[in-house]
Amino acid sequence: MTFLLPWAHPLYGFTALLLGAAIGSFLNVAIYRLPRGLSVNTPKRSFCPRCKNPIPMWRNIPLVTWLVQRGKCAECDCSIPVRYFVVELLTALVWVGCWFYFDDPSVAVFFMLLSSVLIAISAIDIELMVIPRQLTIAGTILGLAMAAWHPEFWGETEWTRSLLKSGFGFAIGWVSLWFVVLLGKLAFGKQSYAYEEQTDWRLKEPESDEEELCFVFGEEVIGWSDIFFRKTDKLLIEDLEFVRVDGIEKKVETVVIRENEVTIDGEVFPIEKLSSLDGKARKAVVPREAMGMGDVDLLGMLGACFGPASLLLTIFAACLVSIVWALFNRLGFGKVMPFGPSIIAGALFWVFWGQDIWQWYLQTMGV
Repeated sequence: MTFLLPWAHPLYGFTALLLGAAIGSFLNVAIYRLPRGLSVNTPKRSFCPRCKNPIPMWRNIPLVTWLVQRGKCAECDCSIPVRYFVVELLTALVWVGCWFYFDDPSVAVFFMLLSSVLIAISAIDIELMVIPRQLTIAGTILGLAMAAWHPEFWGETEWTRSLLKSGFGFAIGWVSLWFVVLLGKLAFGKQSYAYEEQTDWRLKEPESDEEELCFVFGEEVIGWSDIFFRKTDKLLIEDLEFVRVDGIEKKVETVVIRENEVTIDGEVFPIEKLSSLDGKARKAVVPREAMGMGDVDLLGMLGACFGPASLLLTIFAACLVSIVWALFNRLGFGKVMPFGPSIIAGALFWVFWGQDIWQWYLQTMGV
């Protein structure tokens, strides 16, 4: 890249701060819309998730608006989560940090864009425990583009070799974690809930855009995204006293629930056409995963961005972060954390320290 001013000039840092805050505002749109199946382009203007009123441009200034309105909608006075402010502030600071830390403008811009994708992934995964594939695809394309544009970043002089490294990193990252998911499915693929007496169960409809359909069995409340990961997954309800379909009670033996339909003694009911489904039973068998496919896509994306050599240390650091967080969680601090943010923390470890450790290891082994 050719710049009129030296890259270290404060003007670029100030520009990075403003652009970072603006990108953070857009990330908030993506964080809300993508996991809910909404377009990030339509409607073009941001809106309040409660009253649905569009937010005018003059009342949508990054960082400033949330502070001035004290974290509330100007129309309906509902609370706007602090996450909106945090994402804008974090993105702005990270963009300035990339400008300050990386001397090469191409590398700095690459990390600015990649960090934006990772911030969005972390926010969505923490809130909903899901990683939209649109974001991992965007990050993978970014990694492949960086390999083709700037082979020196990969320690290569020819773009074909760096692009091959990037593609190989994606393949190794995706396949290796996919095997973990597959083995986890075989080892821990089902969880049974059993009661001595007949117990109420039902499908609980979401009460807002922030919630999802849930299966409630006794005291257990399980979100749809925690049950269904692939088309073959099914939830079995057995030892039934009865089932009620739209208020009509039936005597049945088994109920099989899939992501989009319910089968009751061979009769199929589309879930979207049911107004209610409940009953009493003693046993339910729920599918579950060791981790989601979003984590697989994420590690593949990071392999495309940093190459196959980064993956081992990334996963090692991610596991350490997860263990430490689990200990804090056991002590009553924080909440259950998905694996995605830990993988991202592992990638940060690779960027700042992992490469030096890897080079030391290669030298020690005489490679």
